[in-house]
Amino acid sequence: QVQLVESGGGLVQAGGSLNVSCVGSGRTFNLLNMAWFRQAPGKEREFVAAFSKSGLSTDYLNSMKGRVSISGDNTKNTLYLQIDSLKPEDTAVYYCAAREHRTYSYSPDGFEYWGQGTQVTVAS
Repeated sequence: QVQLVESGGGLVQAGGSLNVSCVGSGRTFNLLNMAWFRQAPGKEREFVAAFSKSGLSTDYLNSMKGRVSISGDNTKNTLYLQIDSLKPEDTAVYYCAAREHRTYSYSPDGFEYWGQGTQVTVAS
């Protein structure tokens, strides 16, 4: 069983940066395709960024390209997400997710494992 635990959320001023982390256990990250999602109050959970198990491929939500970066450290079984130039609309709970088989769909339904989420609040 894979367990994912996020950390690093908090209150940040607009224009600032934040780095959230996800530590996994139960299976090494080089066997899993990883991703970050977020869910704002009253909205559906949406894909933010993906990191392939090979570490060679990344993908991002189009509207966030240029200010978001996903990376991983397999030696620490940790996934990272850095967001720059934060906006109030980035306020959400950020979730780490994992799946064994990669597809071209980033629907949350396609991910088998989830963390509990970490709250990111951007103040204007």
